[in-house]
Amino acid sequence: MSTNRTPSSVERRAGTRKLTWLMVCVCVVWCGGCFTKKVSAYRIAPVTLAHPLVPAASSTAALEAPPDIPFEFAKLPPGLTSPHTAPARPRVAPAAPAEPAAVEQPTEPIIVPDLSQEELSAAKYEAQHSLDLAESNLAQTQGKKISSAQEDVASKIRGFMDSSREAMKNSDWLRAKNLAKKAEVLSRELAAKQ
Repeated sequence: MSTNRTPSSVERRAGTRKLTWLMVCVCVVWCGGCFTKKVSAYRIAPVTLAHPLVPAASSTAALEAPPDIPFEFAKLPPGLTSPHTAPARPRVAPAAPAEPAAVEQPTEPIIVPDLSQEELSAAKYEAQHSLDLAESNLAQTQGKKISSAQEDVASKIRGFMDSSREAMKNSDWLRAKNLAKKAEVLSRELAAKQ
């Protein structure tokens, strides 16, 4: 029997791992500065508090008066100075501007959907019919005492009616019909609460 033994792959890997870890440890120690660290050239001595040395004053120097140094004011040209004869005026906030006059805004083009003659006539009829009903329901509340909430509803009804009439002027009959219908529904609810 032969005693020659070849290293197995497991043993080779274990040896490679050991060598790798050894190299890593050497690099860490070297880069850590243990071998490359230099001693600083300057040493800082501990700081101690010392009393200042005060020079001895001669008795004749202490009795002399200080010298007189002449001082001249610089003269400015006459245009750069201004006499302050009166106090400065207080700042007053500007008055609020008056409400601007109503400016006519340019009319924007209105996109109206194409309707057939039957749809157009039906929309005209429904818009006018809803406006008439809303007006009659509002007329029932005239002269009666109504609460502030009911007054708000009445003003919304009037706003819908005005918008509907404006849409009629612009030949937007679908919008006019929708707004008039809203006014009619609200006016019916308002009249029912009376």
